[in-house]
Amino acid sequence: MRWALIGASRIASSYMIDAIRAQDGAEITAVLSSSAERGAEYAQTHGVAQSYTDLDALLSGAPCDAVYISTTNEKHHAQALACIAAGKHVLCEKPLAMSVSDANEMVTAAEDAGVVFATNHHLRNAGTHLAIREQIQKGAVGDVLSIRVFHAVQLPQDLQGWRIDNPEAGGGVIPDIVVHDADTVRFHLDEDPVSVVAKATASGLGEGVEDSVMSVWTMPSGAMVMTHESFTHAFARTGFEVHGTRGSIVARDVMTQRPVGEITLTDADGPRPIAFDAHNLYVRSLGLYYAATRGQGRPSADGVDGIKSLAVALAVKEAAETGREVVVDYGGR
Repeated sequence: MRWALIGASRIASSYMIDAIRAQDGAEITAVLSSSAERGAEYAQTHGVAQSYTDLDALLSGAPCDAVYISTTNEKHHAQALACIAAGKHVLCEKPLAMSVSDANEMVTAAEDAGVVFATNHHLRNAGTHLAIREQIQKGAVGDVLSIRVFHAVQLPQDLQGWRIDNPEAGGGVIPDIVVHDADTVRFHLDEDPVSVVAKATASGLGEGVEDSVMSVWTMPSGAMVMTHESFTHAFARTGFEVHGTRGSIVARDVMTQRPVGEITLTDADGPRPIAFDAHNLYVRSLGLYYAATRGQGRPSADGVDGIKSLAVALAVKEAAETGREVVVDYGGR
C-alpha cells in the first residue's frame, strides 16, 4: 500500500511513519505541507520521495492508495472529502472535524465511495486497555457502576502552538483530549454517553481556549463516568478506573502513546496485578487498518467511532460554556 501524509506533523514523524512502514509492502510516497520549505525538509529527513503544498496536485501526481491526515482540526473536513473523491482510503486524526455534521458528511462520503475511513484513536490499541476490556467483558468487575478517567498532563512545549491559543483551528484541551477519553470509555462499555455536565477553566497557559476541564457523563446502563483532562498538570499520573458490583480495576499511567502502565484488579479475593501485552499501539492500529482495506475485518476505530467521540467532546464543551446538562447529539448515528 502506498501512503501520502497530509500534514508534515510531529505525530507522523514520532509514531505514524514507523507504524506505516512496519506493515508488509507499505511505503510513503508523498507529504503535504502548507510550507514548501518545511515540506521539502520533512520529506528529506524522513525519506519521503515527494513534497507538495497543494492537495489536488498531490492527489493527481503522487502514487498513493491511502492518506493519513494529521493537519490542524479545521482542515480535516475539506481534505478528507477531497481524498475520498479521489478514491483514497483515509485514516484521519481526531477530532474528525469541527462539527458532528461535517464528520457525518466525511463518513457518509467514504461509505458511498467504498473506501475505508478510520479515526486514529490510539488508546483502544494499547495492551493495557485491551486487558482492561477483557476483564470487564468476562465479568471480573460485575455490573459497571462507575468509571473515572484521569487524563491531566503537562502539554509539551513543542506541541503547544495552536492547541493553546487558536480556537478556530480546534485548539483547547476538549477537542485534543476529551475525544480520546470519550472513545476509550465507549470502547470499554460498548455504549454511548447520553448526557454530560462540565466545568472548564483557562489557567494561563494560552489565550482563547480552555486548558482544563472536568465532566460527568450519564450512560444508558446507569453507570456514571467522571473525567478530568488538562494541559497544565506537570506532576499528575494518568489513570483509568472501573468500579463494579464484584470488583474494581485501577490502572495507572495508561492514557499514553507508549506501551506502559500498571493494572490492578481488586475483588473479594484481594488485589492482584493484571498482565498486558506491551506492543506498539500505532503498529497494531495500522495493521488492523491495512487489513480492513483488503476486506479483512475493520479498523480499530472507524469513522462512526470518530463521530461519536467528537459528539461527546462537543457536548462537554457546550455544558462547560452554558453551565447546563447537555444531551449528546450524535447526528443520527
